[in-house]
Amino acid sequence: MSQSSARMPLIDALKAIASQLIVLHHLAAYGPLSAAMQQAAPGVVGWFYDYARMAVQVFLVIGGFLAARGLSAQGEGLAAAPFGLIWKRYTRLVIPFMAAMALAIIGAAIAGQWMEDDSIPARATLAQWFAHAFLLHGVLDFDSLSAGAWYVAIDFQLFALMALLLWLGHAGGRMLGGFRYLAMLLVCALAVSSLLWFNREAGWDNWGIYFFGSYGLGAATWWASDRRRLTTWLAVIAAITVLALVIDFRLRIALALALALGLGFARRSGLLERWPDNAVLAYLGKISYSVFLVHFPICLVANGLYAKFGLESASTAAIGMLAAWATSIGVATLFYRYIESPAASMRIGATLAWPVKRLLSRQTG
Repeated sequence: MSQSSARMPLIDALKAIASQLIVLHHLAAYGPLSAAMQQAAPGVVGWFYDYARMAVQVFLVIGGFLAARGLSAQGEGLAAAPFGLIWKRYTRLVIPFMAAMALAIIGAAIAGQWMEDDSIPARATLAQWFAHAFLLHGVLDFDSLSAGAWYVAIDFQLFALMALLLWLGHAGGRMLGGFRYLAMLLVCALAVSSLLWFNREAGWDNWGIYFFGSYGLGAATWWASDRRRLTTWLAVIAAITVLALVIDFRLRIALALALALGLGFARRSGLLERWPDNAVLAYLGKISYSVFLVHFPICLVANGLYAKFGLESASTAAIGMLAAWATSIGVATLFYRYIESPAASMRIGATLAWPVKRLLSRQTG
């Protein structure tokens, strides 16, 4: 869920819609609110449960698209070692992420006083907390403190993989006499291997390589949609992905392909930078990561209140869901302003780093 300094309205609109669908998916998936609505509108609730979660593909494809744009706009690779960029990405993700995990623990504690439900995470251990802080909770098989926590770790892995491949590709290209496209080829090769193999094995789903097919589709689309390159590049991307779908059809990959092609043609036509001109979608896109992070504890508390007051009707459940949805957007607005925004995140990072800098200065002095 990367942020871009020069925003593109279509990207913001897609992120806005995808983040709201994920909120609705979790409302449809957990707690007594979902159970009450399931009885009244099983088709609607079932659709949000089964299909709204595929909105994650939007973030995966857009993530690769923007990573290619930011790291290697022409596909030439990275000349300098990428570890500083990877660290910057880590801090950009983890500062708001850990703040949201604190909210998740508080929300779970409150909801746990009012109801018993499998959606409420168990009390966090110190080891579990550190695993989340280092974005290793999935790899180390710790239970997540919040729904969607897995994605933040995957996003970091994908960015790191991309940066390393671009760096290795640049270095290898120089060794091969200035072959400038090796970096792109390495990224695309890993994307193809993900589509044809890793993404078909559920045991890899705690690792970025499982999702690199969609991420790589986004990156390849950025490079292929450059007006100086042949349009047939997009056809090659589509052909390889269609082959992967023929071997093993996955609706999520078909969605990723459709989105990647749409972004490619939008960039070629100029729509990417000028459509849709909608302030609401632009703002919801800007705060989409905050919405993603904070909505689950709010959903837990909303379910807890519904259980506490002994409510059972579908009408009150619908009101509860709408209230949780609206509250998620309101809290995300505050969360973005005071925690996630670049200025707030930089301020928090500097505050956290101050004791370490102080200690080092004493030792060197």
